Amino acid sequence: MSLKKENNEYTANQITVLEGLEPVRKRPGMYIGGTGLEGLHHLVWELIDNSIDEALAGYAKHIEVKLLEDGGVSVKDDGRGIPTEIHPKTKISTVETVLTVLHAGGKFGDSGYKVSGGLHGVGSSVVNALSNKLEIKVYRDGNIYQQFYEKGAPKSDLKIIGKTDQTGTEITFYPDDTIFQSIQFNYESILDRLRHAAYLTKGIKTSIEDYKNKKSYSFYFDGGIKSYVKHLNLGKEVVDEDIFYVDKVVSESQIEIAIQYTDSYNETLKVFANNVLNPDGGTHLTGFRASLTRVINDYARKQGLLKEKEENLSGEDTREGLTAIILVKLPDPQFEGQTKNKLGNPEVRGYVEQVMGEYFNYYLEEHPSVAKKIVGKALLAARARKAARAARDNILRKGILDGASMPGKLADCSNKDPKDSEIFLVEGDSAGGSAKTGRDSKSQAILPLRGKVLNVERARLDKMLANNEIVSLIKALGVGIQESFDIKALRYHKIIIMTDADVDGSHIATLLMTFFFRYMPEVIQNGHLYIAKPPLFELVRQGKKESIFVYNEEDLEKIINEFIKSRKQNELITTVNEERYKSAGFIEQKRYKGLGEMDGEQLYDTTMNPSKRVLIKVNIEDAEKADAVFNKLMGVEVELRKSFIQTHARFVKDLDI
Repeated sequence: MSLKKENNEYTANQITVLEGLEPVRKRPGMYIGGTGLEGLHHLVWELIDNSIDEALAGYAKHIEVKLLEDGGVSVKDDGRGIPTEIHPKTKISTVETVLTVLHAGGKFGDSGYKVSGGLHGVGSSVVNALSNKLEIKVYRDGNIYQQFYEKGAPKSDLKIIGKTDQTGTEITFYPDDTIFQSIQFNYESILDRLRHAAYLTKGIKTSIEDYKNKKSYSFYFDGGIKSYVKHLNLGKEVVDEDIFYVDKVVSESQIEIAIQYTDSYNETLKVFANNVLNPDGGTHLTGFRASLTRVINDYARKQGLLKEKEENLSGEDTREGLTAIILVKLPDPQFEGQTKNKLGNPEVRGYVEQVMGEYFNYYLEEHPSVAKKIVGKALLAARARKAARAARDNILRKGILDGASMPGKLADCSNKDPKDSEIFLVEGDSAGGSAKTGRDSKSQAILPLRGKVLNVERARLDKMLANNEIVSLIKALGVGIQESFDIKALRYHKIIIMTDADVDGSHIATLLMTFFFRYMPEVIQNGHLYIAKPPLFELVRQGKKESIFVYNEEDLEKIINEFIKSRKQNELITTVNEERYKSAGFIEQKRYKGLGEMDGEQLYDTTMNPSKRVLIKVNIEDAEKADAVFNKLMGVEVELRKSFIQTHARFVKDLDI
């Protein structure tokens, strides 16, 4: 089911004009969120969104993005094409109006789009204002129209350059390098955006072609958000292969919901309004959660699965292991903020509650075996929640997580300002000893972690709080856990994972990242988590005392080749491992396998000194992809890990076992 405009009329009269374009170049951040990579890609999102609006209205079937070799980006759809006639208000062509007047678009009156992403109708004009060059082609009325712009201003008239039997709009733009920090587009980011667009709009094809790197990809999902749920649950053990799906219209708003339960302890819940992701939720999410909890409790009571004296299942219990997509399409979305992170329409809560309540109840009644599995999982979650609460309360009562009492093995820093403080999570007591000796005690704290940290991907909170290393970590950071978590209480604004440069070290780092991703995602989102990169090699110049520290195999090769080329035999670095270097005078090199092999001074100089060290910042650019990776590497499916290892093993050099 889809919401379509009642007739095919799309003319200048449907284009509403709100204000001029002048502010955009002066304050680009107000319109695209910033001038970094996120803002740069926002230009592409605006054009894709405009094409999606044509698809939502039932007119476009294919959206194409091209990354050109000369740095330009082209976005094309096969919709109706922007109207070309003179606009009644601006007295210039409607194409030029859309590209040069802010808030001019078919999104604001009653006669344009019934469903759109809201004020992203500013998209075309903002892209034009922030581009060095822009070309538009409109395929309409049997003609191909073309016009050129520079920095938002037209450089030619709208002209007919040929005949066509196609319809649609094609915009090619070149972002202004005086405004953006970088004008290099990311293929993977655009690919993901187009994948989501195809999932969220049944029956449309999206495609991308990267001419410079000779890559291309297309998406088409006839199942829409059902296919999306299936994609999110790849590699997870599902409670049942069947996916609950409903698609209904309530008072001009379309409500589409797809859900499936897995054996995971985490919930994966994504909500969209008019294909715009709302990461902070909103009224549609509130309605869904309330309805889900009520329906499951009512069913459990009715079937005697919940005894009379037992308390109701909580929302948290009913959502454990849930994967759900909620997509609402409505005529007048009210978002909180320009970024559309949260939907505010109050009526949508009722619409979602009504549809979810009625049709999910039917589903449970008609699928009793699946219903019992869902209720059974929620009951297990409730018992585990109570056990976890008891464990947490016990720990809190004993003051174990009390920030006033730090772990005994923590070597804290003297500085009390979190902005100027950092903590190193160090593998083992040996490396911890070196780190404590070499550190700057004013700003650097050291927390040694013994052995492998608990894999929290397979553990509930009660098991976590029984693990000494996890408790020490929570306690040292000072932020609490789950309901008591408070990012403002973080004692160090840099949390640095420092492990050996071998397989075990990588495993420990992965376990720690899993912990932060699952239980303290705000730490990553706020840019507080880093991975230290210790050197792999120490190269000592013959006849000299100073050392050169090398951080990877590629740099080692580069340095050695430079010395060979220079022919300064008396200063050559030495090795016994490669025959080709012996003739050049090499005799030895040192490879580090563990942090503990370095003394405190060396460890500080190479890995901890802010002026010399190499740190890798941990980001969640795509939480969905990160979730899939953590599930693959740390979850219960052995075959997934085996396949991953077999696929990537050929890229590993000099594996230490």
